[in-house]
Amino acid sequence: MQITLIAIGKNMPRWINDGFQTYAERMPTNYRLKLLEISSEKRHKSSDINKILKSEGEKLLRAIPEGDIVVALDRVGKSLKTTDFAEHLKTWHDQSMNLSILIGGPEGLSEACFQRADHCWSLSALTLPHPLVRIVVAEQCYRAYSIITNHPYHR
Repeated sequence: MQITLIAIGKNMPRWINDGFQTYAERMPTNYRLKLLEISSEKRHKSSDINKILKSEGEKLLRAIPEGDIVVALDRVGKSLKTTDFAEHLKTWHDQSMNLSILIGGPEGLSEACFQRADHCWSLSALTLPHPLVRIVVAEQCYRAYSIITNHPYHR
């Protein structure tokens, strides 16, 4: 199974990259976790946010590998327990399916991303900084894997 985080934004602070890598390296080859960074659009005081969202959304959608299950992350998405996430991962893994998780920029995801998504999940009702979401998702993937394999990390 390939789990791909497709995220808006490049050139993140080192601690973001290190945090993501810490968990990605813990994942086994049958639950590979990778990050695909998409360039964000330049933002100015007078930027048209709708135009930016549309452009970034198009880039995200083009990056989704064909046949992947797609999860859009949004503050108002469905709240999921880690054990439920683990069940989803195991099911998709057992069905030889891959997963793409979309992480938007500062303004979130475009409507087209939500329409393409098979699921819309929330990590929290709080608005999280989009770079930090990479680490949270990577950790939750590792935690879900530890649940699936009965690894002591989750306990």
